Amino acid sequence: MCYAFSMKIFCLALNYTEHAEEVGFAIPEKPAIFLKPSTALLAPGRPFEYPSFTQKAQYETEIVIRMDKQGKNIPVAEAKDYYSQITVGIDFTARDVQRGLVKSGMPWEIAKAFDGSAFIGEFIPKPENTSDIDFKLMRSGQVIQQGNTGNLTLVFDEMVSYISEYFTIEPGDLVYTGSPYGTGDVAKGDVLEGFIGDQKLFDCNVV
Repeated sequence: MCYAFSMKIFCLALNYTEHAEEVGFAIPEKPAIFLKPSTALLAPGRPFEYPSFTQKAQYETEIVIRMDKQGKNIPVAEAKDYYSQITVGIDFTARDVQRGLVKSGMPWEIAKAFDGSAFIGEFIPKPENTSDIDFKLMRSGQVIQQGNTGNLTLVFDEMVSYISEYFTIEPGDLVYTGSPYGTGDVAKGDVLEGFIGDQKLFDCNVV
């Protein structure tokens, strides 16, 4: 099911204020960082298999950065030189499992980092202006989530620098930059389409 190789998947949680409010979390001073293992990654064209352990699997549509070279303690002013491609992806979340774990004060990796929980589309060159990227998710011809990177708490260069304070970034690592407002449930039979601007970068079947 999963497309696995040696890399790290960094995820920025609560990097859009409206999404933090939507899911009932306090707005942090800086977005939280969590990781998914390589076994979470689904390559373009692979289906998302609805997990047996949740009754509320949800989509979170995000811009994803692919890192080009190794770096540690990267200054914000130099961060743009560490990545050249982006795509749109889905951070699939077992929302009922996550809420139960948060309520009990437990870590919530099993709700976020399970096999197949990180879907990505085809990568394209990053635009010159990374602070004004429109992206969206569609289902059955209807837009179900949309965002613009101008609303990020930390912009791309800031988040790359922030992550590199704690982790060595390596070529091939992915950064899920955060979900905007509008997450929702998926169901078996759904066909999800991801776009940056008007360019479709993936179809994702839920089975």
